[in-house]
Amino acid sequence: VFGHGKTNGEPTWALLLTVGICEIGILIASLDQVAPILSMFFLMCYLFVNLACAVQTLLRTPNWRPRFKFYHWTLSFLGMSLCLSLMFICSWFYALIAILIAGCIYKYIEYRGAVKEWGDGIRGLSLNAARYALIRLEEVQLHTKNWRPQLMVLCKLNDDLEVKHPRLLSFTSQLKAGKGLTIVCSVLEGTYMTRKADANVGEQKMKATMAAERTKGFSHVIVSSSLRDGFSILIQSAGLGGMKHNTVLMAWPAGWKQARDSLARRNFIETVRETTEAHQALLVAKNIDHFPDNQERLKEGTIDVWWIVHDGGLLMLLPFLLMQHKVWRKSKMRVFTVAQLDDNSIQMKKDLQVFLYHLRLDAEVEVVEMHGSDISAFTYEKTLKMEQRSQMLKEMQLSRTERQREAQLIHDRNTASHSLANDKATGATSDRVHMTWTKDKLLNERNKHREGMAVKDMFNMKPEWENL
Repeated sequence: VFGHGKTNGEPTWALLLTVGICEIGILIASLDQVAPILSMFFLMCYLFVNLACAVQTLLRTPNWRPRFKFYHWTLSFLGMSLCLSLMFICSWFYALIAILIAGCIYKYIEYRGAVKEWGDGIRGLSLNAARYALIRLEEVQLHTKNWRPQLMVLCKLNDDLEVKHPRLLSFTSQLKAGKGLTIVCSVLEGTYMTRKADANVGEQKMKATMAAERTKGFSHVIVSSSLRDGFSILIQSAGLGGMKHNTVLMAWPAGWKQARDSLARRNFIETVRETTEAHQALLVAKNIDHFPDNQERLKEGTIDVWWIVHDGGLLMLLPFLLMQHKVWRKSKMRVFTVAQLDDNSIQMKKDLQVFLYHLRLDAEVEVVEMHGSDISAFTYEKTLKMEQRSQMLKEMQLSRTERQREAQLIHDRNTASHSLANDKATGATSDRVHMTWTKDKLLNERNKHREGMAVKDMFNMKPEWENL
């Protein structure tokens, strides 16, 4: 306000401020008390000039070109240190007051957004620190204990270039709580030459939506010939160095059942495949428009997890992260696992409770028993029984040749079970899968092996070892 004068150019408000400051010095009526105050501001002026010169030299700013031939940044650092020392030698009390006043003036100027004539040295320091941190992240391998979801959110823009599902960003902020990396992306169909303005407008509206939903992160809108190619480019290239996403979040495709909108279904399936190929986690939010926003507070409810053993622990981590947010804080976590009728459900429940205790997660455990008909014979044979059969083979101490023969029998039975499951619609009934080895069969096979019968056939077998 003091930088503007009247129409005649007279800075009236600045003159009045100067008169007020001078009057205060006169009313103190003691030169010994006024002198330290004036000295502090003079010393501080020289201190910041030396500091600015040292910072510009260390950052190697292109526009910093001193004329003094023998200039070195240590000279500026020495001058800054002398000014700071003299301030506290003269009066530590006035030195602190002067530093506080200078800090308040700086924050006020920064808040008003004043244009900096010579740039911003603090921004240069931030860029230098960010570059160093990115290089360090690239050199050091991430440890499993430090893993957390770094999200890339795939958003869709409507015809008005606004975010189609704002609740997707609300869910992102609840899941991240402002920590870690978040990249919000979208794709516009067309060519960059014709839709550059639309991309800029869409990115600005996306930033406004992110601010409204309290989502901290980066936004990016690209133009591609098709949505499929655009999503593929983002999955491959989003991020920089060590700051790359490891998880993709997207909404469930709308209208995927209709034949006329089969393109959405194909794009979704291809996105799932490419995310898997890139070794990234995929989160799909169904009915995202019904998710709670950041203003809601769930007073009760449960977050249910259907546990998959080989998910790497992500399914256990997501509810924990959600319950750190105030929206989900009062929710409870339930873990469901599937068991067969012949499994020990009680022991399975106890083992899972111990597992969650070691993970320091407070959750209820439920074991759901399913009949054999609820799971296809192929899936049952491929997953649930493989571990038991492998353990039995080890206990029998079979020879390598016998293990190869057993592997071939398992593969044949799997193929037959899969074929029976496919023919079920035509009235065919599949028999229950049993162990292929018995004690009598084991003795007969060993006798045949001693007699040297069928040796050639057994050695020529090429079983699929991944079935074991």
